[in-house]
Amino acid sequence: MPLDPKKKTEVIQAARVHENDTGSSQVQIAVLTERIRHLTEHLKGAPKDFHTRRGLLKMVGKRSALLRYLARTDASGYQALITRLGIRR
Repeated sequence: MPLDPKKKTEVIQAARVHENDTGSSQVQIAVLTERIRHLTEHLKGAPKDFHTRRGLLKMVGKRSALLRYLARTDASGYQALITRLGIRR
């Protein structure tokens, strides 16, 4: 289930580092977080949707790897991002 294009644009604009930024770690983490929240809500209503659950777990793993990378390379940016997105780590 893809994100609504308007919502994705808002998320990218909120997380970007510079004006033309669409692929930095911060943006990727923010977009993945929004997709994870969306799928989590879907799975509350459809608990037997195992294909979606697998995709969700893959996204969580990808976000975790990106968060580890960001923590290793930019600790202050990492702290700011997890507070802004409300991610527990």
